[in-house]
Amino acid sequence: MPHAVSRLREQRLARSKRPFIARGALLVRCQRCRVSLEYCMCAWQPDVDAQSAVCLLMYDAEPLKPTNTGWLIADVVPDTFAFTWSRTEVDPAILALLADPQWQPYVVFPEEYVPAERVVHSVPNAELRAAGKRPLFVVLDGTWTEARKMFRKSAYLAELPVLSLHPDDISHYRLRRSTREEHLCTAEVTALCLHLADDTVAAQALEQWFARFSRHYLAGRKPPSVTEKIALRNGTAL
Repeated sequence: MPHAVSRLREQRLARSKRPFIARGALLVRCQRCRVSLEYCMCAWQPDVDAQSAVCLLMYDAEPLKPTNTGWLIADVVPDTFAFTWSRTEVDPAILALLADPQWQPYVVFPEEYVPAERVVHSVPNAELRAAGKRPLFVVLDGTWTEARKMFRKSAYLAELPVLSLHPDDISHYRLRRSTREEHLCTAEVTALCLHLADDTVAAQALEQWFARFSRHYLAGRKPPSVTEKIALRNGTAL
């Protein structure tokens, strides 16, 4: 069954007035995992449970980009919800999701952009379980400039607690360039959130899936050596 990001991609394509042409458009890709058919990674698709949920607010063309890592989150976390962000129109389903009493939403964003009283650095897992709630991480999926715009111009996020992360490592994402090395990609951010929620199995599965995606995607861009090609096809980490 198609997951939330896959469905959002189809919706976005349906309303496009012209074809979306990604970089490397001549490459023949697997429609499921989005990497070169020669290095398809579908055979290693994770199957894990997660206590947490993820709400992806995706900027316009993000679902169409082969390099988008929100797709990987939906591959791993069963309760992943995905919405196209709009400044002028709010999808009622977003409001319903955020108001659903089974969830405790957290907007994932740097603390320096919000008042201190909104900021949290941890997830009170025991308290949430006692209250019958599960964490819902609201992740803004786009470039850093787009993410700031989404955060500032989404009134329905204004009252939610802001989870500010302090990763110990720099980003390992090499499929797109960022002007700041400390900026993590969407999948890396979400894996950190899952760790905070004690969703260790899901967090590790997402980290491993992201690492595999990066290797297989890059292999389609730059032909690997014979040894690397064998390792990729056998699922051996490089």
